[in-house]
Amino acid sequence: MAQLSGVPILILREGAERKQGKDAQKNNIAAAKAVAEAVRTTLGPKGMDKMLVDSLGDVTITNDGATILDKIDVEHPAAKMIVEVAKTQDDKVGDGTTTSVIISGELLNLAEELMEQGVHPTIIFRGYRKALLKSKEILKELATKIEINDKATLMKVAETSMNSKLITVKSHFADIAVKAVSQVKEQRGSHVIIDLDQIQIIKKEGKSLLDTNIIDGIIVDKEVVHPMMPKSIKNARIALISASLEVEKTEFDAEIRVQTPDQINKFLEEEANMLKNRVAKLKEIGANVVFCQKGVDDKAQNYLAKEDIITVRRVKRSDMEKLARATNAKIINNIFEISEKDLGEAGKVEEKKIGDDNMIIVSECADPKAVSILIRAGIEHVVDEAERMLHDALSVVKAAIELPFILPGGGASEIELAKRLKLYARSIGGREQLAIEVYANALEIIPKTLVENAGYNPVDLIVELRSQHETEEGKSKGINIDTGKTDDMVKLGVLEPLSVLTQAIQSATEVSAMILKIDDVIAASGLSKGSAD
Repeated sequence: MAQLSGVPILILREGAERKQGKDAQKNNIAAAKAVAEAVRTTLGPKGMDKMLVDSLGDVTITNDGATILDKIDVEHPAAKMIVEVAKTQDDKVGDGTTTSVIISGELLNLAEELMEQGVHPTIIFRGYRKALLKSKEILKELATKIEINDKATLMKVAETSMNSKLITVKSHFADIAVKAVSQVKEQRGSHVIIDLDQIQIIKKEGKSLLDTNIIDGIIVDKEVVHPMMPKSIKNARIALISASLEVEKTEFDAEIRVQTPDQINKFLEEEANMLKNRVAKLKEIGANVVFCQKGVDDKAQNYLAKEDIITVRRVKRSDMEKLARATNAKIINNIFEISEKDLGEAGKVEEKKIGDDNMIIVSECADPKAVSILIRAGIEHVVDEAERMLHDALSVVKAAIELPFILPGGGASEIELAKRLKLYARSIGGREQLAIEVYANALEIIPKTLVENAGYNPVDLIVELRSQHETEEGKSKGINIDTGKTDDMVKLGVLEPLSVLTQAIQSATEVSAMILKIDDVIAASGLSKGSAD
């Protein structure tokens, strides 16, 4: 509302809410802190799980930060920005979502304390930006280069990402993740490119988690089209057809006048011959397995069955592309243009019952650039959590190969980073120095939370860690969650990719700076929302 010559001028619609200045800042910070607190107890190997129930009554039990924030229905706009941090972290590197959100909450919490001491938000986020740039430099210095084919190190990285999940199968899943990522990686010039979409994940209830396995090929969630077709073929020659195996309809309406029964028979025979010719072409080039993206006529099915050609119809386009990468086949549109060199190869193609469903498994491919992982577990909740665990493992192995630098985990990198940032702050001076020191203190929330979630006293352990990090040999010292004491994280094999922590602090800093810059929140009225809809 503005005032002009004593007459109020209404700018906003009636019912609209407006918060200005410190009220707006405090409200936004409180909302962001609430989101961070919601996921804080899930951090680390001893973190707790959350049970999430949606509007339909479906239950999700997890301690995965990205999943928790995705499932909860957040209303406050500042809280939604924190949720976006988790989504960005998950999209970019696939792990460290909880870390990024907790750091965001602590940066805002400590910034609020500075604001109460009279430090302007602009100075705070300017200090935060400087601290972020210096942090990236420090992390590069701390990181250790690894070989992208070093399976033992990649296994440790994968296991670290799964520490907070289903511990019993950690090494089994780490082995699967490293094999899968190593198989689909491609060298393009000087860069290694990994497309995780080429790793197909199929979930089926039944059996145990240890029955989860990787298949050097692709699983197609379909059945063979005819009961007389063979259920298994070795040394498969695979044709991928994007057209239909049916009699094609004319592009325009036509009327055919038939005078005698013989003409009807000739007409039907011609249709049958068209289908026979297609099948004969497939047989001629040596195909014994056909994946068709569209339909397959009943008559064509009979002819294919007589020739002992396994045929699968209505295969998804994405599955066709994966089959092409796995078997080295070409997807052909016109069946009469297919040649022997367009066929793919696989050691074995079989129809197999998995759980309650029949599936086609294309396996024993020579050098597949697309693979499948079949996740098994006793109940649905465990299958879903195993998928989330595998997603994290695949993502961190990908991150460690694409940018082959690793850092010690267990809070070691955060404590070392905080120590060096405090030294850097002294060289800056002025009020920005306060912001950089606060930034360093905020990073220590990660080791503190790890200790708290494990049930130990954070004060004693953090003090001990700080003193050990004063020496050069102590820079890889972190928290051993099992013993409740400090330990060398490199020797314990607790390692994480450089890109995970770098992305976490970058996302946290950017969202904190954005929220601190807001000093006016205008929420439209319910009436205006309705009219806008």
